[in-house]
Amino acid sequence: MLNLLTDIEGLSVGHATDLRLGSGVTAIVFDEPATASGVVLGGAPGGRDTALLDPSMTVGEVDAFVLSGGSAFGLDAAGGVQAGLREIGRGFVVGNQRVPIVPQAILMDLLNGGDKDWGVQSPYRDMGYEAFKAAAKGSFVLGTVGAGTGATTATVKGGIGSASAQTSGGHTIAAIVAVNALGSATVGGGPHFWSAPFERNAEFGGLGLPSEINQSDTAMRLKGMDTTATTIGVIVTDAVLTKAETHRLAIMAHDGFARALLPAHLPLDGDTVFAAATGRKPCNGLREFMELCHLATVVMARAIARGVYEATALPVAGPQEAWKDRYRDRC
Repeated sequence: MLNLLTDIEGLSVGHATDLRLGSGVTAIVFDEPATASGVVLGGAPGGRDTALLDPSMTVGEVDAFVLSGGSAFGLDAAGGVQAGLREIGRGFVVGNQRVPIVPQAILMDLLNGGDKDWGVQSPYRDMGYEAFKAAAKGSFVLGTVGAGTGATTATVKGGIGSASAQTSGGHTIAAIVAVNALGSATVGGGPHFWSAPFERNAEFGGLGLPSEINQSDTAMRLKGMDTTATTIGVIVTDAVLTKAETHRLAIMAHDGFARALLPAHLPLDGDTVFAAATGRKPCNGLREFMELCHLATVVMARAIARGVYEATALPVAGPQEAWKDRYRDRC
């Protein structure tokens, strides 16, 4: 196990990163169409083809998911991933045509100091295609890459995180997330992560929780009132699930947001979770499914902390400090 989304058989992950722009794109590409759904709980979301993920809608499977920076401009990225999928003959059959199904969520990273003077056309379609072409199995980089390149939080730099787990019945479940929260992933002004109770193998520093959490630690910390934020993620399992069951997984993964970020789901967050099931292993009954739901919360909380822990500061003037720079002596 790599403790990454790619521990799920049947998918690949690719990043496109532009440090000068201070933004990027992450593509999650399925080998075969995967049963999928999703849930938006933030008050300021941005997405593409998210309505079709409702369990009542006709299309039940997706070819890929896209996570991107760029705010609304970043929605061009799904077109680049679609172009790559179309090249290899993927997509929902409509007559003699194939339409790749590629839901996307975006986060707001326009105010992080990067050079956003891109001219008439945004770079995100090309970056989407680049991320598709880069998609691979096995290990991939976390932190200031892909959709997490320009991500920030209320206290320290955000980024791409991922984590995985196995159920007692042998199913694998994993998350990937771009952490760009309006709130904070850390307790008060210190280095401890709200996700600490769920940590495995010191994956985000092994510090645990502080010995005492006081009222100041739980006070609201925001990175500003004149910006929007958004944490966007994907939860995937290898189990056979219905579209309605993947919808429930997305809801449970949002509980991971609430465990890892304080506060989450604010009016200026666009917090979104996509969920998918590759259908490689049967899910035998409600008990097994409920364990998957439980672990959806846990792996998402862990992935959020890893995204912040692994991030590095952008190479721009006055960047937000990274956790490892601020708390170097705790690493």
